[in-house]
Amino acid sequence: VQLQASGGGLVQPGGSLRLSCEASGLRFSTHVMAWFRQAPGKEREWVAGINWDGDNGYYPYSLKGRVTISRDIAKNTVYLQMNSLKPEDTGVYYCATRAVVTGLSLDAYDYDFWGQGTLVTVSS
Repeated sequence: VQLQASGGGLVQPGGSLRLSCEASGLRFSTHVMAWFRQAPGKEREWVAGINWDGDNGYYPYSLKGRVTISRDIAKNTVYLQMNSLKPEDTGVYYCATRAVVTGLSLDAYDYDFWGQGTLVTVSS
């Protein structure tokens, strides 16, 4: 399984970014996908998740309304749309999936495969 994350960059506060994560080596329609982020000196934090059925995205309360996860099965790609970005959103963003066909988890330790990370910097 390989996950390739992209789309990070420098953005001003209040701006938007869309991150992409292309997956290979797994049945995209049967595996959960999640996004995490890690700021310097902090633990990896769950940002969003989408279940195998793809019907709903799940978010921590602190980010709900500003981030949206979606997927394109035909492209084997999951996206993270981020709006109204704040400096505290700065960090390396990772996509992840689990090896078994199971539900979402908020715990990074439950994920078996990770993308290489893409850096998001929110600064004026």
